[in-house]
Amino acid sequence: MANTQTKATQKYQEKIGLIAKSYKIRKELAEQFAQVCKERGEGQAATISRLMQEYIDQKR
Repeated sequence: MANTQTKATQKYQEKIGLIAKSYKIRKELAEQFAQVCKERGEGQAATISRLMQEYIDQKR
């Protein structure tokens, strides 16, 4: 059974439209990406979201 904080977090994420996605990519690529994000002080999720939006914008 989920605790109160977990329930609140899930409710908030649903409210703002966050979902969890799972992709299979090469381990080396994922590790390099994580390292560069860390060096730049950027979150991986935020960086992936930005890259996805840039890709969408370029293709439209």
